[in-house]
Amino acid sequence: MDYRIKMHAEVLMKYSLNIKKGEKILIIGDVVTFPLIRECYRIAVELGALAQVRITNEELREILLKYGNDEQIKYIPENIFIALKKVDAFLSLWGGSNTRILTNVNPEKIKLAIQGSAEYTKIFFERMAKKELRWCGTMFPNKSNAQEASMSLSEYEDFVYGAGYIDSKNAIAKWKEIDKKQGKICQILNTKKHLRIVSRDTDLSMSIKGRKWVNCSGKLNFPDGEVFTGPVEDTVEGPIRFSFPGIYAGREIEDIRLTFGKGKVVKASAAKGEELLHQLLETDKGARYVGEIAVGTNYNIQKFTRNMLFDEKIGGTVHLAIGRSIPESLGKNQSAIHWDMLCDMRVGGKIYTDGELIYKDGKFLI
Repeated sequence: MDYRIKMHAEVLMKYSLNIKKGEKILIIGDVVTFPLIRECYRIAVELGALAQVRITNEELREILLKYGNDEQIKYIPENIFIALKKVDAFLSLWGGSNTRILTNVNPEKIKLAIQGSAEYTKIFFERMAKKELRWCGTMFPNKSNAQEASMSLSEYEDFVYGAGYIDSKNAIAKWKEIDKKQGKICQILNTKKHLRIVSRDTDLSMSIKGRKWVNCSGKLNFPDGEVFTGPVEDTVEGPIRFSFPGIYAGREIEDIRLTFGKGKVVKASAAKGEELLHQLLETDKGARYVGEIAVGTNYNIQKFTRNMLFDEKIGGTVHLAIGRSIPESLGKNQSAIHWDMLCDMRVGGKIYTDGELIYKDGKFLI
């Protein structure tokens, strides 16, 4: 076994989720992720946790979305709700055998599945906001995601573990250092009232007054590296053009351009996948509003890999999510979706707060 799998599990259990004796933890992942499931389970047991595992398979989801009726697609099994309401910690392990498995699924079916998960999502974020539940999501290196990133499996393993500083002498100490550095940036941003982002075909402004900037340092996503907030919902104004394809359910939407007025998407286009873009915007009332605005700070990630876990963390980028706000940011938007899209800031990008330039060409000046 690659020793880095063990180190990955160590960081997840002892730093990201900080598992304690007697706590209940749920580990969920596709069968492809089993080597990491096994190591996380082993460490959880060694730490004295009460661990349970749920192994999934993406082919079953394909069957449901292609052949299920509306009731079946929207159904969430009762045991999943029970576990979500009871566990202290929840670990999601991502990775499968085919990232394009849902390419030919009707976008209406995908929309139905999102709507069906609304109550589950609501419980999840309510428990997170109340600090009743700790959650982390991570990627297990696999062939399908390596292909998406145009890498061999060994190259992708190096990329994934490099992004998480797993190869460093002490990965946990490194993430504690990142946590401290980003915390200082958040402290400064929390004193600001207005945010303006300028880049190619982009001039987006919004109020951030009374909102909280959140330090993402490996405790919710792993790897991590971003700071984000939820803007005041009805204040987002102007156009934004996303530099990289938007990925949703394994499907690409290219050259996305959105224009906001009074917080709402009033114009939307894409060079490819525009039908799915409009379907997502019609998911519910909150899908046309911004739930998150964030700055990527992980400079160990420089390559776009068609996976938002990594792409949104690219050092020198900004990402915007339409849909649900993250409660920790004090954002108030409600939606069944939370979809991140990425804007490159490394050449000519600028961010202003309260009229002051604080970020240029992909780096903070503060």
